[in-house]
Amino acid sequence: MRKARTIIHVNQHNIKANSKGDNRPVLTCKTYRGNKYSNEVVILGQDGKEAARIIYSPDKPLSCGAKVWIETFSDVQIDNPIDVKEATKKICSI
Repeated sequence: MRKARTIIHVNQHNIKANSKGDNRPVLTCKTYRGNKYSNEVVILGQDGKEAARIIYSPDKPLSCGAKVWIETFSDVQIDNPIDVKEATKKICSI
């Protein structure tokens, strides 16, 4: 049986509101059944074990300043990788 699709949305408006003192959940899990809200979401693999985790941590951001990120110990496939230097050249030449 095919599983229903889940879309995980990062709500940047709630991130901004939280930076001004609110305490809103920034992750929305959307399915045909409705929406669920949280600041941390675990994505399970086909074996039922944790495959990835989406984390919102405004009080302890990553060293680069990111407040929302995805962590995984699984292999990652990057489709259509973009060379940052080439992309910058194209943007700057417009």
